[in-house]
Amino acid sequence: MSSVENEPPRLYAAREPIFPRRVSGTFRNLKWVLMALTLGIYYITPWIRWDRGPGLPDQAVLVDLANRRFFFFWIEIWPHEFYFVAGLLIMAGLGLFLFTSALGRVWCGYACPQTVWTDLFILVERWVEGDRNARIRLYNQPWDARKARLRVTKWTLWLLIGLLTGGAWVFYFADAPTLLRDLVTGHAHPVAYTTIAIMTATTFFFGGFAREQICIYACPWPRIQGAMMDEDTLTVAYREWRGEPRGKIRKDERTKSDVPPGEKGDCIDCYACVNVCPMGIDIRDGQQLECITCALCIDACDDIMAKIGKPRGLIDYMALEDESAEKTGHEGASLWRHVLRPRTLLYFTLWGAIGVGLIVALFMRSPYDLNVSPVRSPLFVTMSDGSIRNTYEMRLRNKQGEVKTFAIGAGDANGAPIPGLAVTLEGEPGTVTVNQDATFEQRVYLTAEPASALATGGQTPVTMWIEDTTSHRRATVGTVFHGTDR
Repeated sequence: MSSVENEPPRLYAAREPIFPRRVSGTFRNLKWVLMALTLGIYYITPWIRWDRGPGLPDQAVLVDLANRRFFFFWIEIWPHEFYFVAGLLIMAGLGLFLFTSALGRVWCGYACPQTVWTDLFILVERWVEGDRNARIRLYNQPWDARKARLRVTKWTLWLLIGLLTGGAWVFYFADAPTLLRDLVTGHAHPVAYTTIAIMTATTFFFGGFAREQICIYACPWPRIQGAMMDEDTLTVAYREWRGEPRGKIRKDERTKSDVPPGEKGDCIDCYACVNVCPMGIDIRDGQQLECITCALCIDACDDIMAKIGKPRGLIDYMALEDESAEKTGHEGASLWRHVLRPRTLLYFTLWGAIGVGLIVALFMRSPYDLNVSPVRSPLFVTMSDGSIRNTYEMRLRNKQGEVKTFAIGAGDANGAPIPGLAVTLEGEPGTVTVNQDATFEQRVYLTAEPASALATGGQTPVTMWIEDTTSHRRATVGTVFHGTDR
């Protein structure tokens, strides 16, 4: 018995390197546009300036971890407003469900970072080593000076792209011009250098070597997408009823139109669709987990159909329901019939409702935050004249871009003044001044007159408020006043 027969079966097949061929067409051009747009947004955004006034960062998009704030152009998000970030993440998830339900894995095929950077790395590879056949020959040939030169050149360019990727990432967390100067001069924080190194290494490996393996084995979305798609989902598919049986064009046939009807299908088995696929699959085998619906096979097939005198669409965006109808000679449903159906409308309604809710919350949020905590040791103090005093720790946050002066007061649950209740501030004349984008802590005393209902009662709800002395806008918070009757 041979040694091969004695080997245990492998759980995974060895990876076959994929060398996608260059293709041009509508979908390839769309991918170029989206790649330029997404990479441009990623690399340029940290350098956009936004004037927020003195004392505030002028970077349009900034995750300010030191001060626990997030700036997005004119919007400033504080830690206690994390629900905005959570809402955006939920919207992103619902948007992914919406597009997958309507158009399959368009996110994976056009906008996923793994796809975008892999496209960029393949572009560099093609520029250095040549198109598909040249890269295959180079891969199979023994190592020599030329192969080493081309590989080193390619890897160096990949590392530069990875370095730019990691560098752009850290610029979102600090002032970009300042951080760039510190990085070049060696004065940046070690965390910045570590982050750049990790991002460079992962970008280099994922985009240059792992490529489709990340989509197949590491990404969970191919497994989840099955629950999002149905027979009405538009996805890349092969019209088997039209393409089969496959057959080459003979020398006496100028185009496929010269072939007698029914003898051969439109597919000439040229493997153009396979050669351009970045995942290395054959779309003619049907729907597969590896397919990211990038539609490059459509461009390749349409080009072949034009050369052999057949109409485009042998491989096309279509729904499984349409394929069944076309087999029986009927026309498939319209585009809007597939896109506007109960499932997609439900996703869109939920997505829109959350978006509207976030916008309403954004414009309705108070420019000030007020937090009041009663001092509980002791709950109250009896003064020399018999009055009862409670002590409170007030934390006031001014989220405006200018210094503000606030008056502080207290009232009943509806905010109306309470007879016999006095408000005094520790060390302040009755108003407090808070700097822009700053938090101010103030000790406040509420004193009830002797024999009043507040003084002799138990826990009485009260409302404390601050009022902007300029705009007269108020912020309120509820608390309790502790009397002698516990």
